[in-house]
Amino acid sequence: MSRANIGVVGLAVMGSNLARNLAGRPGNTVAIYNRSADKTHHLATAHPEAEFVTADTVEEFAQSLSTPRTAIIMVQAGPATDQVISQLADVFEPGDIIVDGGNAHFTDTIRREAELAARGLNFVGAGISGGEEGALNGPSIMPGGSAEAWNTLGPILESIAAVADGEPCVTHVGTDGAGHFVKMIHNGIEYADMQLIAEAYDLLRHAAGLSPQEIADVFRQWNTGVLESYLIDITAEVLGHVDATTGSPLVDVIVDQAGSKGTGVWTVQSAVGLGVPVTGIAEAVFARAISSSGASRRAGGGLPGPTPTDGKSGSAIGDAQGFIDMVEQALYASKIVAYSQGFDAISEAASEYNWSIDRGEIARIWRAGCIIRAQFLDRITEAYREQPELPLLLAAPYFHSALDDAQTPWRKVIQAGVETGIATPAFSSSLAYYDQIRRERLPACLIQGQRDFFGAHTYKRVDAEGAFHTDWSADRSESRVD
Repeated sequence: MSRANIGVVGLAVMGSNLARNLAGRPGNTVAIYNRSADKTHHLATAHPEAEFVTADTVEEFAQSLSTPRTAIIMVQAGPATDQVISQLADVFEPGDIIVDGGNAHFTDTIRREAELAARGLNFVGAGISGGEEGALNGPSIMPGGSAEAWNTLGPILESIAAVADGEPCVTHVGTDGAGHFVKMIHNGIEYADMQLIAEAYDLLRHAAGLSPQEIADVFRQWNTGVLESYLIDITAEVLGHVDATTGSPLVDVIVDQAGSKGTGVWTVQSAVGLGVPVTGIAEAVFARAISSSGASRRAGGGLPGPTPTDGKSGSAIGDAQGFIDMVEQALYASKIVAYSQGFDAISEAASEYNWSIDRGEIARIWRAGCIIRAQFLDRITEAYREQPELPLLLAAPYFHSALDDAQTPWRKVIQAGVETGIATPAFSSSLAYYDQIRRERLPACLIQGQRDFFGAHTYKRVDAEGAFHTDWSADRSESRVD
């Protein structure tokens, strides 16, 4: 039997495309296995140029791989992944490598890595971003796992990853669940980015009165500047598309309920547990939930809103081109906040789970192949390379200047949304975060006083060390309690 240096288990679209990508790179021989043997042989027959090594059983699959055996699992997250891992672990040997390329929760990856390490096997949770196209032509890849596993796996993943400025968009993120955590944050930022773009569209459509085709042209123009990104590019395509059946803009035919596969929710839940505010991502998750809450939306349909003084669309925003320019700046500023918050979550998780994560490297590998690829990731990469321990991305000189330039139009755009009754939850929460993080003093002092009043939770003082409690029910006397 021919020996392959890499195998793929699970041959749905993502797995099939990844297998074809691997087979198309010099030096790789790819073994393929699927629970349904018909799917295995169909892929091999459809793509004879790949010269796949096929296997009908997991035992044959293991025998077809050279050592250390290396296999990438591309199956549905959850029990199906555990089942395949168990099957491979039973036929693999110490030193072999099992890679989960799905969207697993990072805590599952930590558990799986520990279980397989006890058996002498290497387990790698690898985030793979870019969708079906990326899997075939070059994704951004975020593998965790041991250094030993990376030594074998690294060159293989580098051979298939997307390339930006001559560099493959893959790096060894860190141990156990680090790779899947970073992929989760990527997806959370993706949620925020998409919501911000949707809010920009909503403002241009319903405050400025532009048609979808006109907004598509605006996005095409934006895609030549600081907002250049994959998501801006495809937004222009979606808005410019005409429905073949009705002749209407396709965006007007699509039901306004956004779906979710859960990674955005995971991001928010994890960030709350870590004590990291990811307000833009959270509002994006909540916005999708509101869009799908049919009963609540039907009940709320009759609630009153603001009435334009002259009844004309766009009357609240004045000069249309000036408003378009302000929305562009508000979108950029809010986008910066979303990325900054995402990198804060990565930093806190690295500390919590003892991961050594290079944030500059993460920004670098997101520059191509992934869904959130964008021009300004070059700026993020530069910021972390200049200051590896940078405590706040917003404080880096470039972003400090960009936010200074954008803050006035940012505020005006949100004001226009309020006056016209157009919700801008991600824009607004991003500005609120910016205003909180820049303030020297916040009203949390009052909250601490309230907490001490009803629960004797104590508070700290600005002029003394230690914790203090006031006897609020008596003479208001204060005492130090530590």
